[in-house]
Amino acid sequence: MDAVERLISYLKIDTESVPDQDHIPSSEKQFDLARVLEKDLKELGVSDVRLTEHCYVYGKIPSNLSGEEDAKTPALGFIAHMDTAPSARGKNVKPRIIENYDGKDIILNETETLSPKIFPRLLDAVGDDLMVTDGTTLLGADDKAGVGEIMAMAEYLLSHKEVPHGDICIGFTPDEEVGCGADIFDIPGFGAEIAYTVDGGMLGEVEYENFNAASGKLKIHGVNVHPGSAKDKMLNALLLAMEFNSLLPPCIPANTEGYEGFFHLCDMSGEESHAEMNYIIRDHDKEKFEEKKKIFADAAEKLNQKYGAKGASFEAVIKDSYFNMKEKLKDHMYIVEVAKTAFEKEGVKPIVTPIRGGTDGASLSYKGLPCPNLSTGGDNFHGIYEYLNLSSFRKMIDVLIRITQEMIGKSRRES
Repeated sequence: MDAVERLISYLKIDTESVPDQDHIPSSEKQFDLARVLEKDLKELGVSDVRLTEHCYVYGKIPSNLSGEEDAKTPALGFIAHMDTAPSARGKNVKPRIIENYDGKDIILNETETLSPKIFPRLLDAVGDDLMVTDGTTLLGADDKAGVGEIMAMAEYLLSHKEVPHGDICIGFTPDEEVGCGADIFDIPGFGAEIAYTVDGGMLGEVEYENFNAASGKLKIHGVNVHPGSAKDKMLNALLLAMEFNSLLPPCIPANTEGYEGFFHLCDMSGEESHAEMNYIIRDHDKEKFEEKKKIFADAAEKLNQKYGAKGASFEAVIKDSYFNMKEKLKDHMYIVEVAKTAFEKEGVKPIVTPIRGGTDGASLSYKGLPCPNLSTGGDNFHGIYEYLNLSSFRKMIDVLIRITQEMIGKSRRES
């Protein structure tokens, strides 16, 4: 099957994950894609295909190298996630292809336009084919583009037996978008010594640094009385929430870039008596990350001191999500160098950049599977303006195949 046709079939399957669940997968519908992938992998001839009760899909393409070469070549993994972000609707996705993009506004529907005036990186795609949404859902290229690229790589290797490669391990995960994708990933059963997640953005990205990440939840108990007799008694939980936010430094996603960290208020709910705020806390630097968590906790304590005697209370709960994988990859930098070489040999300039987010690879690296991240060719993830450069998508398939060649004869001891 053509790789783009296969991708479209995956995009049309709703796999939206659900935050704050105590089970994996967080949504049963992720199995809908997992079962398709299980079937497709078996039909391609991938070995040892299995779908677990927790919606992880694994498979393997055995090495075709000679004994001596095989002994010098690490088992190599490729990983992508099946779920889509809950920040935008993932049901009834209707992908549309724009051929030979001309650099002008793309009309998604009567009210929504994908414009290079707002998203200037679109201009880098002039002359390329793009896949866009209908303006009512996300696209799901994050990370079904990665899934599709890995599937196409597998199809190529299995239909071209003359192409040498070591053991290739394939893994598709649920719940990456809600921070749980690597939680019960079966590293021993997966079988890889090293791996790549294929979960990045613009073509050429090679990422081995990501945020240290935590969630911050604040529960506020206010004091509510009739507004006509509220003087010196009412403590409006919503206004207290605003006061808490004002105590945090003004570093937010909209005014930070590169290695700069931030506090991001994701949602806020409540009324006069009770309010709840959910934040994510991010920084590449571990010391600054720890400082941000302390600032969050101290702000809550400061307001408890200020308002506690008057009946209000603030409960801050901070939970680490993942850490910067650079600490675990610094002794395995040959994995990054192999990827950079593969891009160069396919005519693509590698872009080494810090991830302003996280991937399953961050958690997997801390669990003993060194796992940098590679591009997919998509952009504007998690919303209705998401798009995929199909020229980049096709090129990434070539890059993944090239990586399997460049890894021959490498050793985990190289760095």
